[in-house]
Amino acid sequence: MPALSPAPGKQQAATLRRLSRWLLLGEWRAHPLRALMAIAAIAVGVALGFAIHLINGAAFNEFSTAISSLSGQADLQVGATEAYFDEEIYPRLAEKPEVAVASPVLQLDAVVPGQKQPLRIVGIDSFRALFITPDLLGVPASGEPADSMAADAIFLSGAAESWLGAKAGSMVHFQSGTRQVALRFAGSLQRARVGQRLGVMDLGAAQWRFNKLGQLSRIDLKLRDGVDRQAFQARLAQELQAAYPGRFRVSQPNDENQNSRNSNLSRAYRVNLSVLALVALFTGAFLVFSTQALSVTRRRSQFALLRVLGLERGRLLRQVLLEGLSLGILGAALGIGAGYAFAAAALRFFGGDLGAGYFSGVQPAAQFDTAAAIVYFLLGVGVALLGCAGPAWEAARATPAVALKSGSDEMALRRLAKAWPGLACLGVAALMALAPPVLELPLFGYLSIALLLIGGIALMPRLAALTFRLAHRRWQAAMAGRSAPPAVPTLTLARLANASGQAGVALGGVLSSFSLMVAMAIMVASFRVSVDDWLLQILPADLYANAGAGSTAGLSPQNQQAIRSLPGVARADFMRLRSVSLAPDRANIMIMARNIDEAHLDKAMVLTSDVLAQPAGRKLPPVWVSEAMADLYGAKPGGVLTLPLQGRPHEFFIGGIWRDYARSTGAAIIQLSDYRAITGDMEVSGSAIWLEKGASAAVVQQRLKALDFGGALEVTSPGELRALSLKIFDRSFAVTYLLEAIAIVIGLFGVAATFSAQTLARAREFGMLRHVGLTRRQILGILALEGGTLTALGIATGFVLGLAISVILVYVINPQSFHWSMQMHFPWTLLASVAGALLVAAALTALFAGRQALSGGPLRAVREDW
Repeated sequence: MPALSPAPGKQQAATLRRLSRWLLLGEWRAHPLRALMAIAAIAVGVALGFAIHLINGAAFNEFSTAISSLSGQADLQVGATEAYFDEEIYPRLAEKPEVAVASPVLQLDAVVPGQKQPLRIVGIDSFRALFITPDLLGVPASGEPADSMAADAIFLSGAAESWLGAKAGSMVHFQSGTRQVALRFAGSLQRARVGQRLGVMDLGAAQWRFNKLGQLSRIDLKLRDGVDRQAFQARLAQELQAAYPGRFRVSQPNDENQNSRNSNLSRAYRVNLSVLALVALFTGAFLVFSTQALSVTRRRSQFALLRVLGLERGRLLRQVLLEGLSLGILGAALGIGAGYAFAAAALRFFGGDLGAGYFSGVQPAAQFDTAAAIVYFLLGVGVALLGCAGPAWEAARATPAVALKSGSDEMALRRLAKAWPGLACLGVAALMALAPPVLELPLFGYLSIALLLIGGIALMPRLAALTFRLAHRRWQAAMAGRSAPPAVPTLTLARLANASGQAGVALGGVLSSFSLMVAMAIMVASFRVSVDDWLLQILPADLYANAGAGSTAGLSPQNQQAIRSLPGVARADFMRLRSVSLAPDRANIMIMARNIDEAHLDKAMVLTSDVLAQPAGRKLPPVWVSEAMADLYGAKPGGVLTLPLQGRPHEFFIGGIWRDYARSTGAAIIQLSDYRAITGDMEVSGSAIWLEKGASAAVVQQRLKALDFGGALEVTSPGELRALSLKIFDRSFAVTYLLEAIAIVIGLFGVAATFSAQTLARAREFGMLRHVGLTRRQILGILALEGGTLTALGIATGFVLGLAISVILVYVINPQSFHWSMQMHFPWTLLASVAGALLVAAALTALFAGRQALSGGPLRAVREDW
């Protein structure tokens, strides 16, 4: 081949471009499986990340728009810290000279018999809503305008109509307390959002039919022209605070606080899903690294020859980077297309909920996000370039005279055996794991996991060298007294001990995928077992009965007495749920009023802190707060928590912190007697029933259903509640299970591609072994043992690394994201199954590739060394 340097400028440039194309396409033709695996890993990572971004974005935007549509054209909204307030304040607001129209609104989550979810019903004054929320005005099917104010009329959105199976003029049944409320489907809400389940009725009729007389949820204000909205908002808020301390809030529709409430409700879930989706992309970076490192090592002598013939070092560096860039571009482009298709299909068939329940009741459509597509495309290209940066630098720095010598491959990987970069990454990762959250997100926790992976993989060559050299010395010592030690294990350990650099590189993809799979499996199993144990402790009764999920359900004192007096019932405890707001920019918390035996708190809740008694002379009612309350509101044992009840703030002494997996926005337990003394509310939301000795749960359940209000009761056993809760848990983690499965599949294919490439590149070595007397069977045995041994080391190291990552997931990321703690649990069966599959895949791949490498005959295999 003539020297490259003397060629004229244009001819030289064309020659170099042709050479670059030959090198790139030739490598892909020689090892298509390896290139396809790297492209697939990047494509899967980009596709999952982009799809989850599109799904979450579409669902969140549709959810926020649906909420905004209920506010219409209001300039200001007056709401309360409790769900309902007395309508006596309405004239005070409506008569203000700055107010053009004041529209009273009552919002209810009405129980629908036979349905698991309530229906949002909005009660409006049609004459005033016409100027502020015209989208909420129904169109009477009868054509009679007066039907809008009929006491039995309800107007339904298209989604609610389909969900309820309602026909024009038919009766739709709801529940108030334990009695049924029959309403006539009088017409449709033609401006409701697609997928939005909503019902609208006259305000007075809603108050009457659902036992909310004199109560409102908010008042929408339309200001007169020329009124300074900001100044009036500040004056009104100050005035209401002075007259009703801590009771009312004045806000603008879709203001910063409203957007923060909507975002905070699901932000941690959305961010964690996005990060988990990038796990596959992160694994793809290590597969690209393994692919390119082994490729560069195999072609080391070719690159050296090109350097001798005049190819510049910088051009060789760019050539190797071009190969990684090509993998990244193809993978990222495929990932963007697949991600959009996956998002569109998921939204079409499953909605935007993704199993967690945050965005139920909306029907979003996928919208291509160009900015996000560019970001994820650049991420895919970036990880590919990052993965091949090290091999490219090594190829460019190699000395041609040394690289031309046969057997110099291991020298190329010697720099990777340095321990200090990996140890530094592990040290920084440990420090980051101790850092607090940023903007209530575990950003340092995510970085800690990334550094743990990088550090673990960086230490793999050194670890492989130490492990296999020690094993080789032990084997030699054990075989010292034998004249003919077994050839297969002897040669296998000798090769691994003296070529540990290649072994470490080959294990990069295995280590990253297996450690991440181990970490996710341990985290999910720990969470699931912790939830199950939590359910066992908080469900001590024999039966549980409630009047349905929704703000209109409730059991009256007469209903409670009937349950207590039922034959076979030894004891019945009751609970009242009440939603209140403690901060304008956060979602509401749940107050749970129950009968609590303060001497045996562990029977009522799972405590995570010491229980504190009130100091002498202090007589505040006690409250026990969830872990989320401690994180979000700074509620600590021994402190004071102010709760808005019955229109006034009330102070409670914080006696302890308990674990709550049901409400990540916060919950507080108070004594039912204290709640009733403050509010005068004697209704309850549900009951826990203990049976007399020898009583049959099935018989008592039948007696409960036979009560005159029994048709409104939902009666379940603790076992049924546990099974339902775990089913919801599994549905919530469906995407996590999918990502875990993808990590396993990528790991299996990574093992196959890595060992196949490494085995095929050693054809000359196998030819020499054949020349010195080894049989094909012995060489295949060496390959199988070598593949199994390498994978076993990768699995052992991956388990340790995965365990460290799972500790961060369990004790850092979950508490900082969702504000609850859990206990570690190891899914040994799953871990053993995946480890076994990896071992089998490695051994079979090595055997299959070995057969191909040995198919050419020993003379042909070693001809390049003659």
